Amino acid sequence: LLQAEIFQEFAVQEESVTFRINLSVLLDCLTIFGTSSLPGTSTALRMCYRGYGYPLMLFLEEGGVVTVCKINTQEPDELLDFDFCSTKVVNKIILQSEGLREAFAELDMTSEVLQITMSPDKPYFRLSTFGNAGSAHLDYPRDSDLMEAFHCNQTQTNRYKISLLKPSTKALALSCKVSIRTDAQGFLSLQYMIRNEDGQICFVEYYCCPDEDITEAEL
Repeated sequence: LLQAEIFQEFAVQEESVTFRINLSVLLDCLTIFGTSSLPGTSTALRMCYRGYGYPLMLFLEEGGVVTVCKINTQEPDELLDFDFCSTKVVNKIILQSEGLREAFAELDMTSEVLQITMSPDKPYFRLSTFGNAGSAHLDYPRDSDLMEAFHCNQTQTNRYKISLLKPSTKALALSCKVSIRTDAQGFLSLQYMIRNEDGQICFVEYYCCPDEDITEAEL
């Protein structure tokens, strides 16, 4: 979610505009001047869309050189609605991102699932994997220096496929904080807070359904 405030100019004439574009093509356009600018220079971007059936126009300027890219738009797919509502959240914690980065570095990623336990009592917040080297657990007490906020109403233990969670680590690498929420059905919401070079904030939200029900015998 990019707030309008992070743009120097933001104007949308319609109430909402939705279209689909090829992500690889977009990334190629955005990095047309390279992935790192020379000291003292930066790439400016102007993005325009005339309306249904028209391409998305990108105007990139760096050092007085302007490149114009046209990306064909496609019909959008119907978005999958997890019906994840903040009023239905059962457990929520806010963790400094370095804590979650540490977890992905230390836990055994040969495991098919990441098990998340959130509880008002010990172990409070536990991440577990079950890989080739055996089971591994990483606990965060509620008074941990990495814990920004802790609001857990009941004990929940759910497993999520690591293959589905891995794409979110790209946003994790750029973020400074992460909000981890679950609802009564165990649906997981990861909201990454990213601060740009100007100190402005945007969010990347990631949703994942639980892989399977956990029985008491497995805990």
